[in-house]
Amino acid sequence: MSSASSVSSQSADRGDAYVKAGTIVFGLGALATLVTFVPLFLHLTPLPSAAYWLSMLMPLGFLLALTGLLLSARAQRRRVRAGA
Repeated sequence: MSSASSVSSQSADRGDAYVKAGTIVFGLGALATLVTFVPLFLHLTPLPSAAYWLSMLMPLGFLLALTGLLLSARAQRRRVRAGA
C-alpha cells in the first residue's frame, strides 16, 4: 500500500466516522424535539428550557454528517487522481 492510498484511506475512514456520529447526534436531537413538543400538543406542563436546547443537536448532527460526506468525497477524489 502506497503512502498516498494510506492517507486517502484514513481520510475516508474519518469521513465515515463523522457520518456515523452525525447520524447518532441527529437522532438524539430528533428524539429531544419530539419529547419537548409532545407536552405542548397535549396541553401538559412544558419542559424546562434546557430540554429545548437539546433539540439543537439535530442541526449539529446534520452538520457533522455533511462534513463526513464532504471528507469522504475528497478522499475518493484523491484516490481516483492517484490511480490515474
